[in-house]
Amino acid sequence: MTSLLAPTSKAPVDGKFTLPNSTRAVMGLQHLFAMFGATILVPLLTGLSVQVTLLAVGIGTLLFHVIAGPRKAPPVFLGSSFAFMVGIRLITDAETGPFAGMGYTETELLAYATGGIMVAGLLYLVLAGVVKLVGVRRFMEFLPTVVTAPTVILIGVMLAPFAINQSAENLFLAVVTIAIIVGFSIWGKGMSKIIPILLGIVGAYLIAMVMHFGLGMANADGSAILDFGRAGTALVGMPPFIAPRFNVVSILIMLPFALATIAEHIGDMVILSRLSGRDYITEPGLVRTLCGDGIATIVGGGIGGPATTTYSENVGVVSLTKIFDPRVVQLAAIYAVVLGFSPMFASVIYSIPDSIIGGASFILYGMIAAVGIRNLVDDRVDLADMKNTIIVSVMLVVGLGLRFGNPITIGIGGTDLPIDRLGVAIAVIIGIVLNLVLPSQKTSDDDAAADTLVTDESEVREPELIHA
Repeated sequence: MTSLLAPTSKAPVDGKFTLPNSTRAVMGLQHLFAMFGATILVPLLTGLSVQVTLLAVGIGTLLFHVIAGPRKAPPVFLGSSFAFMVGIRLITDAETGPFAGMGYTETELLAYATGGIMVAGLLYLVLAGVVKLVGVRRFMEFLPTVVTAPTVILIGVMLAPFAINQSAENLFLAVVTIAIIVGFSIWGKGMSKIIPILLGIVGAYLIAMVMHFGLGMANADGSAILDFGRAGTALVGMPPFIAPRFNVVSILIMLPFALATIAEHIGDMVILSRLSGRDYITEPGLVRTLCGDGIATIVGGGIGGPATTTYSENVGVVSLTKIFDPRVVQLAAIYAVVLGFSPMFASVIYSIPDSIIGGASFILYGMIAAVGIRNLVDDRVDLADMKNTIIVSVMLVVGLGLRFGNPITIGIGGTDLPIDRLGVAIAVIIGIVLNLVLPSQKTSDDDAAADTLVTDESEVREPELIHA
């Protein structure tokens, strides 16, 4: 019986930790492609700048590796987080958001969202201190799968309406995107199976170009299929940074999403430890990697970019190639920074039709929710135990009920606090409290089995390709 929190002697040790410079440069491009499709989706779906996003994830990844130690760091790339995208959507919704009717521009609303992201990044540092004091095992008792999995499910389900709305602009392109992604996800080999989202977007975009330039077609509402006028035509130019703004409501909306990405962070560190044979939980240590992730998120929010998270897509590349040299990922981060200074490149990205993004989101959002369900299954959460059933049930009803039910506000100091915007936060708090106070009905044998997260090396599952 072996714990998932430490590598075993059977863990593979034949991975490459040092590569020639030329090989490293090519492998860095592969990591860039792996993270690219999902990373650019976040700004396209939320209104954040593509340039700033690429700059934020590139700088954030480099900061992570500096804090963890450039040679000792795990080979992870910090891409833009889908979990925080829910919070950005909730804050910037002009009709139902907390700032609705106040006359704020989209940029000003995004400033409040990025301010919330910065504060959420501080939560990483606080929890890193807690891990330092109590240890990883004790810390994870407060964030077990029975709490984190429903949180992930809520994230995916709450994003679903946005996928429907974007796909409606051109259903044909949305369906083509879905078909390509499904095809590569099921039948793809090697790298194509790692980057199905990127391939789906590129494939559908090529068809959109034929429809736009070759056939002169338009969307159902008469709008052009492709629009290249958003970011500019200059090859090199400064990204449109946004100065963060801070508000209690936007901060409260953002904070709980950090718990989902922190749980993902720990999971990725464990997987990489098993794949490489190096115990990244101990060296450089979970405290340092959490601090690196948190500081990357703070910097990202500080320049008007998204929160960052360890990317399972890139962990998947490491699993495929068995190359653990962190300088490969550091090169990918440098490539992202360079692309962040190109308005022309951003214009090409912005020209991707909403319907293609909607089609990709169809798969992504559903898979986010499915990953939450899979986590319940893979971690053997016993839903025959009434304690677990109550936690999952109450979290889902609270999160979804508040989000899609009638708006609820309470007055605090003359300000209306929109409780319906805080559904995920309230659900997470309730889940943590219920997990601590409710007695378990498991037998002692069940408890002994649950104390060990895996029983054999073969049971360590492959990295998820959808992340928080």
